[in-house]
Amino acid sequence: MTLAQVLTTAQMRSAEQALFDAGTSVGDLMETAAGGAAEWIRRIAARRSVTVLCGPGNNGGDGYVIARRLREAGNAVSVIAPLAPATDAARAAKARWDGPVGTSGGSGGDIFVDCLFGSGLGRPLVPAHALLLRDLAAQARIKVAVDMPSGVASDTGAVLGEKLPAYDLTLALGAWKFAHWSLPGRALMGQMRLVPIGIGRVEGAAQLVGRPRLAAPAGDSHKYRRGLLAIIAGAMPGASLLAASAAQRAGAGYVKLLAPAADLRTPPEVVTDTAPLPDALADPRIAAVLVGPGLGRGEAAEEALAAALQGSCGLVIDADALMLLTPTMLIQERPILATPHDGELETLCRKFGIIAESRRDRALALAKVSGMVVLAKGPDTCVAAPDGRLALALPASSWLSVAGTGDVLAGIAASRMATGRDPFIAACEAVWLHGEAARRAGAAFTPSQLAERVSEALAAAL
Repeated sequence: MTLAQVLTTAQMRSAEQALFDAGTSVGDLMETAAGGAAEWIRRIAARRSVTVLCGPGNNGGDGYVIARRLREAGNAVSVIAPLAPATDAARAAKARWDGPVGTSGGSGGDIFVDCLFGSGLGRPLVPAHALLLRDLAAQARIKVAVDMPSGVASDTGAVLGEKLPAYDLTLALGAWKFAHWSLPGRALMGQMRLVPIGIGRVEGAAQLVGRPRLAAPAGDSHKYRRGLLAIIAGAMPGASLLAASAAQRAGAGYVKLLAPAADLRTPPEVVTDTAPLPDALADPRIAAVLVGPGLGRGEAAEEALAAALQGSCGLVIDADALMLLTPTMLIQERPILATPHDGELETLCRKFGIIAESRRDRALALAKVSGMVVLAKGPDTCVAAPDGRLALALPASSWLSVAGTGDVLAGIAASRMATGRDPFIAACEAVWLHGEAARRAGAAFTPSQLAERVSEALAAAL
């Protein structure tokens, strides 16, 4: 699986410092970053006029370099800078621009380039700057943000102001930042492209979930070698059937329902084991267990969760089981993946004594305290591991916001664990497969239709 790194503001500064320590000057790095951005803008602008809004920091310095490069390419370029450069690199970049610089708005160009404030901004724009930004953006046919739209917090995606413009393109310089993949800021960014500047691998950086690299079963495979997944059925069997349907299409060789009685609605390809749950779970061939979808929250559900927690194979805990889970239940070391939505995550954080604001911070804290890998579901899905690893999901179809799609995700994740993946990798693969299945399902799909597309998503990763 190829994962691109996602950096905090502090990590980005450290990565840039490593380049400076290796001999790259601030000016040279600015020429590389802004030059790459200018090439994107040149292609978009063609021969149309461009207005570049420059701020006082190095993001503004990027703007002066972009303006110079576009002028050299033949574009009519105007520069607006409400504040004078405040860094040596920005002052040098302005000197190399050697052209007129306005301080207020006027007639803007066809293309608007926002270099007012970049990833370091942590407070709302002052009213005069916000008005200037909105006025220039409103006049343009195409709006481009360099590194980060002004007014969006880089580390959180928070929008620091009202009525900020929406952009057609955002050019991330050097590395992705958290805001590029976090709402509400992400919604303002339009298409996003990464401009490489030579940043190396950053230790401890978050990763962006990419397409998994999967393989067809080996020629001598059989159902148990590919992985036996046991799904514990509960009070609402439809949810476990959805999970089973997805799991059968996500790689496991054998998917078995553990239920107190056979159900005529169960498809013939899904085997039902009606033995007492502890006996059924004692099968040494079971590679992974899924508990939670449709489980209920009564006494029988509590007993089922307790039985599921007794084994040593991989375990996925979802839905109702998450609401029943308590810290004292996690007494046995084993690979566990928890898949909470926001409400379940809030409940778990309360039980485990965690206080954190964002989904990302809650997931990281819960993973560290509990020892579970946490797949925190939502518009900004993330996967957190106890050792601090963090993966951010690509934006997925908003049609996933329907009951039952979480059961499908749990089935995919449990299936990947049954094939031998550790919980973190299984979760990342499941997130990608789930999103790809949704893309292929189109609009207004049912959970069953989503599950049917999982095999197509898997084929796309081979």
